[in-house]
Amino acid sequence: ADCRYTCHQECRSLIQLDCRRCQSQLSPEGTLLPACGQNVAQTVEEEKPEPPTVQEIKQKIEKYNAKVTNCLLMKLNDDGTYTGFIKVHLKLRRPVTVPAGIRPQSIYDALKDVNLAEMTDKRTSFYLPLDAIKQLHISSTTTVSEVIQGLLKKFMVVDNPQKFALFKEMRKDGQVLFQKLPLTEYPLYLRLLAGPDTDVLSFVLKENETGEVEWDAFSIPELQNFLMILDKEEKEKIQQVHRKYERFKQRLQQTLKEARGKPG
Repeated sequence: ADCRYTCHQECRSLIQLDCRRCQSQLSPEGTLLPACGQNVAQTVEEEKPEPPTVQEIKQKIEKYNAKVTNCLLMKLNDDGTYTGFIKVHLKLRRPVTVPAGIRPQSIYDALKDVNLAEMTDKRTSFYLPLDAIKQLHISSTTTVSEVIQGLLKKFMVVDNPQKFALFKEMRKDGQVLFQKLPLTEYPLYLRLLAGPDTDVLSFVLKENETGEVEWDAFSIPELQNFLMILDKEEKEKIQQVHRKYERFKQRLQQTLKEARGKPG
């Protein structure tokens, strides 16, 4: 009641607290009494957000569509799911791997679900245009993981999807904030809650650089290339430090030379 400690009901017999009020309700064994534990369990259940009803979703979609200015409306289906559009900014700093000598995917290929990447074993790398934007038509059941895989397929990128992560970009008080989305999140629901204004919320595909990189997803040549890049950056950094202190040394020697023969 005072320290607001919460736990599972089945865990209450394992909990020991220093809270004065709870200590007065402890049994001789130093565990919480059943009454206190039951209250805690009820508090946890009350904090779980209720999923929106179909009527609430319908109202949100109507409110969303009223703000749309580019005809990219959301549509509610009979089963309670809905479809709509999201835009994803591609901000990739490293080159991606694509099939070599393959023509761009046509509408026929997309309709027939043809995977051109599987038609050749030859690979090449190139940089995607900085801040390229791709528009996707997805469902409310489409997860972040499926969005990443869909983007890679559209650009015929054969790299492991674990190398990439989807972020939501938000602007608040003049600052730009990025938050990595879990793979099980639903981007279209986030779009629905935020509204169609991309200045409020936008999606960004970036390299997965949050300390959770699956290095096993990279090939040996890629890992060797990373080492070469790191070695090059290290040498450039050493040269910068040397040049910095060399300039400082020259200015110091010049100052000493000008000060010779002067009193003091």
